[in-house]
Amino acid sequence: MKAHPVNRTMEKLFEEYRILEEPYYLAVQDEVALFASAYKTKLPVLLKGPTGCGKTRFIEYMTYRLGDERGEALPLITVACHEDLTGSDLVGRYLLKGGETVWIDGPLARAVKNGAICYLDEVVEARKDTVVLIHPLADHRRILPVEKTGQVIEAHENFLLVISYNPGYQSILKNLKHSTRQRFVAIDFQYPPREMEAKIIAHESGVSPAVADELAKLGEKVRNLRDQGLEEGVSTRLLIYAGRLITGGIEPRRACEAAVAQALTDETALVQGIRQVIYSIFP
Repeated sequence: MKAHPVNRTMEKLFEEYRILEEPYYLAVQDEVALFASAYKTKLPVLLKGPTGCGKTRFIEYMTYRLGDERGEALPLITVACHEDLTGSDLVGRYLLKGGETVWIDGPLARAVKNGAICYLDEVVEARKDTVVLIHPLADHRRILPVEKTGQVIEAHENFLLVISYNPGYQSILKNLKHSTRQRFVAIDFQYPPREMEAKIIAHESGVSPAVADELAKLGEKVRNLRDQGLEEGVSTRLLIYAGRLITGGIEPRRACEAAVAQALTDETALVQGIRQVIYSIFP
């Protein structure tokens, strides 16, 4: 995937790219058609699903695809949300520049003005008073009030707001408020079926189809350990990491221990349980 960096300002709080080559993505259900329809009808989108199941790759793929259909690359602005993210981080702030005080747009304001797709990753990690700022953008108004300048920015016709979160991993204190989630069309993501996951692992890591199938089998079996106390199943991303280690010359057992067992948990009993699964697949 080739991506051209457009701009990185505001103390590197966000990344903006125009994706010039089609990212590799295999559709699991009807998510492509749903997202394309939401973009066409200007409906904000919520992507929900476990860590490493392909949400970020999906938004990159759809940004490329929609831009390709329009005949020009769309900008994608991604913000990794965290508990210290403020409204000024998103909208903008006054900064000293060359002895003068100038206004610098934040990533959300840039996206609204310039017609980018703005992706707020793990939005529930942001402060609740920050999340409220997106409400006027996520309904029929499609506006962004900027309190510090007194402006009200109307969204460019190409603008789309996309947020994501992992509902199975969040605590009650870090959940998405109903007043927020009911403004979005929701697309649910899960880990792909074994045959499809094997294709993804083979493509992304370079391992043979046979090894990719064994890694996908490992993912399937480890996810079943959630009933035994594992907080979250192994992601497709980690299985790809294991594949890359194997491609790099690491013995499969050791690669899976490093990328799966030790990466998932520090609990001795769970690590041992995952090892047993690894050894059953890679004897």
